[in-house]
Amino acid sequence: MKIYIHTDLEGISGITKPEQVALGNDVQPEYSVSRLMADTNAAVDGAFTGGATHVTVLDAHRGGRNFDLNMLDPRAEADPRANGKWWGKLDESYDGTLYIGAHAMMGTPCAFLCHSNNLQWHNYMINGRRMGELGMWAVIAGHYGVPMLMVSGDLAACQEAKSFFDPVATAAVKQAVCMDRADALPDGDAEDLIRRAAAESIALIKTARPFKPIMPMEIKIEYAMGWADNPAERTMRKPGVERLDGRTVRRVTDSALDIFI
Repeated sequence: MKIYIHTDLEGISGITKPEQVALGNDVQPEYSVSRLMADTNAAVDGAFTGGATHVTVLDAHRGGRNFDLNMLDPRAEADPRANGKWWGKLDESYDGTLYIGAHAMMGTPCAFLCHSNNLQWHNYMINGRRMGELGMWAVIAGHYGVPMLMVSGDLAACQEAKSFFDPVATAAVKQAVCMDRADALPDGDAEDLIRRAAAESIALIKTARPFKPIMPMEIKIEYAMGWADNPAERTMRKPGVERLDGRTVRRVTDSALDIFI
């Protein structure tokens, strides 16, 4: 039984303020890396406890370079993402995916560091439904027939997961006080919660369904800016992209792998 674990940083336990999430490809603070590896290893351990026979993990925050592979559970395989794609080596051979360190979509009330992949995106929609990175990842996984089984992150991210996926296991390791501050569980308690949820999630393979939008799917991105020299202006120059107004672009596609327009 193969499990693919996607990781992000904003929803990792112990991360409670923006300065703990370095921008660009800067080196992440040592504590942030240690928490990222601790949450990831808890999920790996839980997956194996639940019956997984193979676990692959992806360092997905801002293109990678956040993991300390010396700290990774040796039973897990790290995806090198050698193909340059966001989803790395995820394919039809996997039975389920877990999302560790999730944050909620842009505009979510009382959500820690909420955004939807790109800080310039005000709204991201597939077939008229707003979604963020949780939904986007599930669409990619669904393309390969892989269901979302478990999500860890702040409370808002876990609530978002439950609104998109049924059934799904969740582990809320913190709760936002405001967009840039959160109250977190003690580190050990957070790891235990993730481990239990990951273990329980493996049983959901029997009932969880891949998240698949109706095809062809319509993708709309509404940018936060409306003047001429903005991302919408540049995006509309791509093949198949239509500009709807000063801030919104649209594309209709038959492939879930086109989620980024």
